[in-house]
Amino acid sequence: MKENLLHFIWKLKLFSSKKMLSTNEESIEITSTGIENLNSGPDFFNAKIQINNQVWAGNVEIHINSSDWYKHNHEIDENYDSVILHVVWEHDVEIYRKNGDTVSTLELKNYISKEVLKNYEQLFSKNNNWINCEKDINSVNSFAMDNWLERLYFERLEQKSLFINQVLAANLNNWEATLFILLAKNFGLKVNADAFLNFARSFDFSIVRKVSNNLEQLEALFFGQAGLLSNEKESVYFNKLKQEYSYLKVKFKLSPISKGEVQFFRLRPNNFPTIRLSQLAFLFNKNQNLFSKITEVNSLEGFYKLFEVSTLPFWETHYTFETTSKKSSKKLTKSFVDLLLINTILPLKFVYLKSIGKSDFSSIFSILEEIKPEKNTIISNFNYLKIDSSNAFKTQALLQLKNEYCNKQLCLQCSIGKELLKR
Repeated sequence: MKENLLHFIWKLKLFSSKKMLSTNEESIEITSTGIENLNSGPDFFNAKIQINNQVWAGNVEIHINSSDWYKHNHEIDENYDSVILHVVWEHDVEIYRKNGDTVSTLELKNYISKEVLKNYEQLFSKNNNWINCEKDINSVNSFAMDNWLERLYFERLEQKSLFINQVLAANLNNWEATLFILLAKNFGLKVNADAFLNFARSFDFSIVRKVSNNLEQLEALFFGQAGLLSNEKESVYFNKLKQEYSYLKVKFKLSPISKGEVQFFRLRPNNFPTIRLSQLAFLFNKNQNLFSKITEVNSLEGFYKLFEVSTLPFWETHYTFETTSKKSSKKLTKSFVDLLLINTILPLKFVYLKSIGKSDFSSIFSILEEIKPEKNTIISNFNYLKIDSSNAFKTQALLQLKNEYCNKQLCLQCSIGKELLKR
């Protein structure tokens, strides 16, 4: 028996409450199990329990064995003087308060259904499943599943909000500057996310505003600060950007990030940092107040139109400065814009709406529901288990489920686990 299971059983009253008796043969009727305490002190506050026809309001403490009361020194802790009932799995010793009064004890094992214990053992059996509930998850009713996925997506948004708020605070609540930094990180994808984040933080956003009307100059700023203009190359365009950057570096007292931080290794050509930085420069050249525009867009098509950006002509025949390639347009694809929406734009919009006191996030949800589902190993495995992942809203929620609940074995805090245990 695990103590967290006892907590779960008590919280949800997954036991027979008829004709309950304490270890001292006192009759017990439970009106309310109380409110779970996640901090130090008794496990449940403000419970309401009738003991021998006397109604008590107070706290409940839960242990595997009664003797754990003494192991944790509760008998000398005044915080436990208000405990009206000690709930245990096994009663092995009488319990007393600091003043010598006996604490009524309920041995819960006598009232728990064998089915609950069987469900628990089945859920946590060591059988090398990808997730504990993989054999039963698709039997959970759709209403409960949809409600849980919505909560999971909110959790994911709140987690992303932590980093966004840190960036926002560092930029003195400048939303435009914050958007630039977050987008830069996203443009770097997994391989260059940290390097692009360092690049975006290496100079003040006001410099972007000052040079944004000149696309070539803006590209020189981005390439130079990213450490991509530090070598010697024969490329005419490279040397042109390098000369432009040398001027900007002196004018604005710039210091680029370390040479070699930005990587080309393990990337497809369309994701080379040269292409992504050029697209980022094009985006901020085209949109002087990008964040303001983002707050006004409430449709997926609107965002696709806003992010219709390409590169300077040089990059239509190049992926690097040295080698010429077959001519092709290097526009942002819809799938890449989807990534920007999922990871940066919609979470930032969520934080902004909260900051101005708005609580209607339906526009965010509706856009996510239009975006195609993400493709990765986690989503593929959920698909194999016949769990609906038909759009980005659901794939984001499922990622939260796997990473924050399944991987951490938090089945007792998961609505799916609760549904399965209650059967």
